[in-house]
Amino acid sequence: MRKEITELAVKKLAAGERMTDTHIKGFIARRLPSDEISFGYVYTSKAGARRYISLGLHGNVTVARARELAAEYSGEVAGRADPAADMKLAKARSDNHVNYVLDEYLKNRERKGARSVVAIRGNLAKHVRPFLGKKCVYDVTRGDVMRLIDRVGEHHRRMPGIVHAYLRAAFNFWMLRDDHFKSPIIKGMVEEETKPRTRVLTPGEIRDIWRALETMPAVYAAYVKVLFLTACRRNEVAGMHTNEILGNRWTIPAERVKIGVAHVVPLIPAIKKLLPKVEGFVFGCASHRHHLHAGEAPIKGFGKIKDELDKRIAEIRGRPLAPWTFHDLRRTARTMLAELGVDSEIAERVLGHTRGKIEDTYNHHKYLAEKSAALEKLAAHVERITKAPAATTPRARLRVVAGR
Repeated sequence: MRKEITELAVKKLAAGERMTDTHIKGFIARRLPSDEISFGYVYTSKAGARRYISLGLHGNVTVARARELAAEYSGEVAGRADPAADMKLAKARSDNHVNYVLDEYLKNRERKGARSVVAIRGNLAKHVRPFLGKKCVYDVTRGDVMRLIDRVGEHHRRMPGIVHAYLRAAFNFWMLRDDHFKSPIIKGMVEEETKPRTRVLTPGEIRDIWRALETMPAVYAAYVKVLFLTACRRNEVAGMHTNEILGNRWTIPAERVKIGVAHVVPLIPAIKKLLPKVEGFVFGCASHRHHLHAGEAPIKGFGKIKDELDKRIAEIRGRPLAPWTFHDLRRTARTMLAELGVDSEIAERVLGHTRGKIEDTYNHHKYLAEKSAALEKLAAHVERITKAPAATTPRARLRVVAGR
């Protein structure tokens, strides 16, 4: 119905009835099923899209005020503007900061059951959120991203590539869902590592690491030793919880395993005796600052642990150890298993590697006895190495700090 929209006219509208103003094209009023009267402005954008802008409910806004707003929007449309799109973008700019985008990306990963959500969340929280989190996502530039990557690269050799990959995935996720956003991340921002790591620790290096661990806080020393003797990944061991242990078996849940399949690790005596006697997270650290007792939260701060360990290794050796990572322990363990004559298939199962789609589909044997025997061999070999006498080279005096 076309008629001038007035206070009297809108009061006469029947439920579900709509009125279009005769003076301002697109200015409408309608009575909702709730019996409330709604004002709006309808127009066609220059791209041909039909748009609607709510002008409010009668009672909250008068007919005169709704008419004024409709006239303003009509003027903008006449000037080839798209006020509804501009309002949508303005709201998006106020809502869509980087922290929000990262939250939505992580929710999406969780819904899909991605196994790496915990690692991604921790990485973004540590490296991206403090630097870019509060910035409007539409205002993030290539320069911002490069400064972030350079900043991370000052302290970590491989971390810039990891941060770049996680942030690129989050921005690509958002770009598919937001017509206004274009990711500032382009190829070439980080030098790709073309060669896989091949670092394997020597017996002498293992011996020095073991000796340095004896001067570290007990929970840290136990964590690194178990990391090596189980040949597991860093986060797999860090998240070890007492509810994952049944007798002499430790079952790492699928969501914490890289291949997305639960991995059973035999807890041979050499490993079991290293485990702290706590309930909850086995390698959980107490924190007076956060009012946490041992076992309440998993171990974290791997970079700080590694830096302190390297410092103490250097004190023992009189010089720093050649660059190495915690993951090199896993590679070293796998190499040792081969040297000890452990069958390749068993060695791969110790590491929790998949054996191929057909094999994994039809063969559900857990190989617990075989894996136990392999880990026993590894533990005995490490025992021989670490108990061997040290080489007669000048060493700096060890600074042992009790209780640290």
